[in-house]
Amino acid sequence: MLYTTEVDGVPTLVAPTAGPMNVGLVFRVGQADETLPTHGITHLVEHLALHDSGLSDYHYNGATASVYTHFHMQGSEADVVTYLGKVCAGLRNLPMHRLDTEKEILRTEARSRGGYPSMPLWRYGAQGYGLPGYPEWGLFRLRPEDLRSWVDTYFTRDNAVLWIAGNGVPAGLRLDLPGGVRRPLPAATSALPATPAYFCGDDASVLHTAVVRRSTPARMYADVLERALYRELRQEGGFSYTASTSYDPRGDGYATVSAYADALPEKQGAVLGGFIDVLARMRLGRIEEHDLASVRTKTLESLTHPEVEAARLPGHALNLLTGQPLSGIEQLRAEITATTLDDVRAVAVEAAATALLQTPARGQADWAGFTEAPTTSATVAAGTRYLYREDPQYALMVGADAVSVVQPESFQTVRYAACAAMLTWPDGARRLVGHDGIVVHLEPTLWHLSGPGLSVLDQAVHPSLHIAMPARDPESIPQPDTRQKSRGQAAAAPVGSGRNGLEIVGMVLLGLLSGFFALIVLLFAGYMLTADTLESADWTILTCSGVGAAVFAVPLYLLLRTRRARRR
Repeated sequence: MLYTTEVDGVPTLVAPTAGPMNVGLVFRVGQADETLPTHGITHLVEHLALHDSGLSDYHYNGATASVYTHFHMQGSEADVVTYLGKVCAGLRNLPMHRLDTEKEILRTEARSRGGYPSMPLWRYGAQGYGLPGYPEWGLFRLRPEDLRSWVDTYFTRDNAVLWIAGNGVPAGLRLDLPGGVRRPLPAATSALPATPAYFCGDDASVLHTAVVRRSTPARMYADVLERALYRELRQEGGFSYTASTSYDPRGDGYATVSAYADALPEKQGAVLGGFIDVLARMRLGRIEEHDLASVRTKTLESLTHPEVEAARLPGHALNLLTGQPLSGIEQLRAEITATTLDDVRAVAVEAAATALLQTPARGQADWAGFTEAPTTSATVAAGTRYLYREDPQYALMVGADAVSVVQPESFQTVRYAACAAMLTWPDGARRLVGHDGIVVHLEPTLWHLSGPGLSVLDQAVHPSLHIAMPARDPESIPQPDTRQKSRGQAAAAPVGSGRNGLEIVGMVLLGLLSGFFALIVLLFAGYMLTADTLESADWTILTCSGVGAAVFAVPLYLLLRTRRARRR
């Protein structure tokens, strides 16, 4: 049975297990507690604290998540005492001589991991729970004193919980940690003006997340949704290979339900449509009773395992750290048994209201009631105007309180007061990231800069938000395309009216011609409906007019679709 105790002031959860002892030391600190300029500091502390455990024979690891950091291992009681002792000693005295080496290891780890999750960035912006969607840029500026302050604030005995799956607390176990306070969870932010929302991804997959109140019906909703997606998209449609869901408590009484489906490029439209259909059916209460029954049976069976309490220890530790209730097995069984179709539908309705959907590349979901997530800003900075070297339609506006890049049909603005970080390169490049996730990236080689130019940004953005990036290979620095300027600046004159002007003229002509032939079709159709007799010439005129209308209408449609896609 699960019981609680204490080790050197650290709350401790213990449950029996028949195998080797498993332990975990969990701290209430993670990526969501960082800022963009310090992003990566918790991960770096974790690596440094584990350095002394390097070549040990026992199995150990560490993990840094959004709101917690977890040191865990499996081994004998003597191994547990040694491991946790080394972790605490490492936290009390971080091996700073390893700082640069561990930074390089983390950068290598990031490159091998590939991309970053996009959903947190789009939902929360460049702060708090959105930071897992960004590179660990803080690694370029973190100093020893930054890490020591972070450890003193977060890695304390009052901000930790220990769990042990074994026969009790091992003899001689010490947790030599400084005192502190339990750190509250960061407040959830939002970068979405409205939900449900969608954005276009860069591949053929469909991804959906929703934030719902944490509950047993919500966990079961995620499992029922997975069964429905798998049946619709793989078994019946044959559109996807993988259709899966997950349920992840956020720690503040809410949880994120995620759903994913892959697709071949030629089937992404079918996958998106089928995916949205499943969500809509569940929201309307069209949920299969046998799906809920199957999920209920499977979940109840998982609670009959003899070591179920030991398996739930990490979750219990996080609940204790975040102030969430610890539910017992019998209470959980009762909640699972009592969950009805109406309960699952209520969660589906709640999920629909907070939904964020990633569509396949260039896919749209406004037809299904989703609002496109913003990729442009609502206002443009007022200030000095600089022109783009390759296209005078583009402008850079540098003002006293904001900077904007203005494009023909959109603009991006970052206000200095709402700037999450500014990356700076020795060659003068600047990248400002707003709290809302909007990015303004400036390459001095590509703009006609004069006067104070970009130096205004260095003074306006607080120094604590500057991230000095390493020098770039000169070959990687963008240079203006001078080939288009070989005929002199006069060639720039028609650029503003070139493509857009010709397209507008073309659309007008195509619209007039297709409308003319469509009018003939309507007139002859009306004539033929009232005529007593019809001749073959009448059918010929009607057919030719219809073909003429189509010949001009199709390119008009394609041109309109191309212009709309270009605006995205």
